[in-house]
Amino acid sequence: MSIADNLLKYKNEIEGDGVKLVAVSKNHPVEAVKEAYDAGQRVFGENLVQEMVEKQSQLPDDIEWHLIGHLQTNKVKYIAPFVKLIESVDSFKLLKEINKQAAKHNRVIDCLLQIYIADEETKFGLGFDEAIELLRSEEFEALKNVRIVGLMGIATNTAQEKQTSAEFNELKVLFDGIKVSYFRKDDFFKEISMGMSADYKLAIEEGSTMVRIGSNIFGKRVIKHWKNTES
Repeated sequence: MSIADNLLKYKNEIEGDGVKLVAVSKNHPVEAVKEAYDAGQRVFGENLVQEMVEKQSQLPDDIEWHLIGHLQTNKVKYIAPFVKLIESVDSFKLLKEINKQAAKHNRVIDCLLQIYIADEETKFGLGFDEAIELLRSEEFEALKNVRIVGLMGIATNTAQEKQTSAEFNELKVLFDGIKVSYFRKDDFFKEISMGMSADYKLAIEEGSTMVRIGSNIFGKRVIKHWKNTES
């Protein structure tokens, strides 16, 4: 099947449930992104800043770019002019830098707090208590160029379905509590980004509003030079 065929299969299934599909285009060429774009996809996720910047400069302006990988503070300035959503905010230090760079471009950048829900030490993310401490701090209140629109989480990679569902459920429960406590009157706080190719159905069952699917749309990844240059 072509990229367009794969994409439309997921769009019809996922978007029919009111869930946003983020096509993860990392390590795939501009031509592949363009094929998905021509098939109607507008939301693309990238892990590496350099790769996103290079693709953004070659593709249509109405693409909604999501940074979904671990983001270093010294790389924020490169994506601040155009990024639509940073899904992987895993520290207050990073959030402050996003705010600083957004202000330089007279923008408010939407962000998700990445929450640590997996039973794996290799994953990034804020603990539940850390996220709440961030949101209740006066320093956070002072940030005017970022907007927290929801939460993101990545389940344990090798978990059984029962554990995966439980991890997603924990994120949904946290989201509901934060919504009531800090964003009760804010319609923009509405996103729960969880679920990838292997577990997106479980994620949607547990309340995901946004799923990230890559290889099942684009095929096997071609490892490009970005892997070697991003530090």
